[in-house]
Amino acid sequence: QVQLVESGGGLVQAGGSLRVSCVASGRTFSSYGMGWFRQAPGKEREFVGATARDGSITYYSDSVKGRFTISRDNAKNTVYLQMNSLKPEDTAVYYCGALNNFYYYSDYEKYPYWGQGTQVTVSS
Repeated sequence: QVQLVESGGGLVQAGGSLRVSCVASGRTFSSYGMGWFRQAPGKEREFVGATARDGSITYYSDSVKGRFTISRDNAKNTVYLQMNSLKPEDTAVYYCGALNNFYYYSDYEKYPYWGQGTQVTVSS
């Protein structure tokens, strides 16, 4: 099993930047693909991006492509989500998840492990 803890959320003005982190417990972090999802009030959990076990492959949703960057440091058991050019519509709780089969990287139902989430609020 793996336990995930996100941090780094907060309030930022539109056009600003924020980096959120997700630290995993255990020694098998490098065995998992890692994904970022977000959920706004009244909406379903939405795929943001995901990175393969070694970070060699990364996918993004169209809504964040070119603005958000996912990276991971397996030595630190940490995955990062760098968010630039933030928009009010990016406001949501951001969750990281760990995935065994990276084929399902965009399907939140396939992620067995989740963090508790971190709130990101973008003001206009």
